[in-house]
Amino acid sequence: MSEAVIPAAPVAATHEPLPLTGERTVPGIAEENYWFRRHEIAYARLLERCTGKTVLEAGSGEGYGADMIAGVAAHVIGVDYDESAVAHVRARYPRVEMIQGNLAALPLDDASVDVVVNFQVIEHLWDQAQFLRECLRVLRPGGELLISTPNRITFSPGRDTPLNPFHTRELNAAELTELLIEAGFEVTEMLGVHHGASLRALDAKHGGSFIDAQIERALAGEPWPADLTADVAAVTIDDFDLREGDIDASLDLVAIAQKARR
Repeated sequence: MSEAVIPAAPVAATHEPLPLTGERTVPGIAEENYWFRRHEIAYARLLERCTGKTVLEAGSGEGYGADMIAGVAAHVIGVDYDESAVAHVRARYPRVEMIQGNLAALPLDDASVDVVVNFQVIEHLWDQAQFLRECLRVLRPGGELLISTPNRITFSPGRDTPLNPFHTRELNAAELTELLIEAGFEVTEMLGVHHGASLRALDAKHGGSFIDAQIERALAGEPWPADLTADVAAVTIDDFDLREGDIDASLDLVAIAQKARR
């Protein structure tokens, strides 16, 4: 699915943008566009699994993803612990029913949703196992959990603690699979986000790592070079691949897990 077919959001007339703190990505910032598109690909590629369904986005952040889902789903509920994020989503994305709540105790009834979406959130949680049990509880029999998270092997290589100060525990594919199975899910697919050909070319252009070039400039606290800014701003979801295979070399993990039908 290309960006052109993603349903457009009916954005409310007045809203305040959420600040870019490093804890979550937000749309519309040129220097943040690489990370935004890297997150967005999971929504775009898995959107069809939400068609006509009642969907919970657990940890909806800025809300752009929940609004994308609202373009195809029967009903979308967003839950986030951050009161400012909840207020922002209510103001900007009226198609989403937004609830303030704790992901470790989801404010929904048992077996009340068809799909739970949780993209780039589980690495922020202290009790990941409890959260996944809550996802299982609120899903109807046969329902799906769609989940993505940075691949620890490539995101914080060789480290016991995450590089990102907002992350509590990062996972590799085997660890994520184990958590999902222990919570009661069947893992039906484990996919990885990879750089496509155009991003591999940008890796070569920017000294071997397009990501490191961005991080270096961000940490320097100085204006970005014009060519780096232009390259980052031009990234689209089609510059990434989401596929099976070579999972330990992937940038992000994307798992599809199912609750038993019985």
